[in-house]
Amino acid sequence: MRGWNHHDPADSFPVDVPLKNARPDDFDALLLPGGVVNPDALRIDEKAVAFVRAFVEAGKPIAAICHGPWTLIDAGGVKGRKMTSWPSLHADLKNAGAKWTDEEVVVDRSLVTSRKPDDLPAFNREMTKTFALARETAAH
Repeated sequence: MRGWNHHDPADSFPVDVPLKNARPDDFDALLLPGGVVNPDALRIDEKAVAFVRAFVEAGKPIAAICHGPWTLIDAGGVKGRKMTSWPSLHADLKNAGAKWTDEEVVVDRSLVTSRKPDDLPAFNREMTKTFALARETAAH
């Protein structure tokens, strides 16, 4: 997998489980990447959208930053949810039924969203809390 620094290729990382072999039941939570390139590619990949939709339907925790919520739109996971994102997505999210707000981080039940890299400390804090709470609840 290759990371991106805006539009420039960045570091590469090994993939533990390719999407074609990934099963949503094997995962407790999902982090959707930010940036423009990766979310744009994910939202047109039917297998990726189906994977995300499985998390939405199961009520599993999802965290999405920047343009990451694009994939949630295609997976049917934003209607009625309070969310934030990169500012240019606000119309897309509103049109899909989300309640968009311009805040550093928004937690709506098991969904955590943030706007941009400057929000990473708050995003990571709330994502960690939400994922840990879901795991703790599932263990009981």
